[in-house]
Amino acid sequence: MDISSFIQNICIYALPVLFAITLHEAAHAYAARHFGDPTAYLMGRMTLNPVKHIDPLGTIALPLLCLLLPGSFLFGWAKPVPVNFAGLRNPKKDMRWVALAGPAANLVMMLAWTLVLGLVLRAAEGDFVYPLRQMAQAGVQINIVLMILNLIPIPPLDGGRVLISILPDGAARKLARIEPYGMIILLVLMFTKVLFIIMVPFMNICYLFVNHLLRLFS
Repeated sequence: MDISSFIQNICIYALPVLFAITLHEAAHAYAARHFGDPTAYLMGRMTLNPVKHIDPLGTIALPLLCLLLPGSFLFGWAKPVPVNFAGLRNPKKDMRWVALAGPAANLVMMLAWTLVLGLVLRAAEGDFVYPLRQMAQAGVQINIVLMILNLIPIPPLDGGRVLISILPDGAARKLARIEPYGMIILLVLMFTKVLFIIMVPFMNICYLFVNHLLRLFS
């Protein structure tokens, strides 16, 4: 990839990525406070300021590497919002709703970018139509990837939290012990392409749904 194409990709993906990670983490913080834990709020993490949620590796370095590698899908993460699950009113039950708030935010953003894309596809050609269409497509893509990635049932991913919340106590404790190694497991799955194999079928379902919605604009 030449430098001009790389810079163009950064311009296209920067805004969708910032929205995706910021609203995902803010949603966790708002949900946690709603269910009784003010930790993220007290630490200044219940905010739409993207700087508060940026992780140097997961938000900057890894997405840039993905943009450089042909054929790879954009992959990354933000700095996790601190949640004291013991501080929730009903820790085990409320944990699932706090965890699901992040992927739910990505789902809403996927639908919002789909709406933008549908409107752009109907717009007359102009200077801003093509770049806005690319940005909307990037917004749909990154939110699908983040939503599905975070629903993988490996703690500390959101899917892991949800699984812990619904398993019997003994099994839940055993799964929770994996959490310190969760990101290592995830990186191994990514570099061995197993993560891609897991995610692609679910991504394809989401793209079929998006294409169905876009047909409503034709």
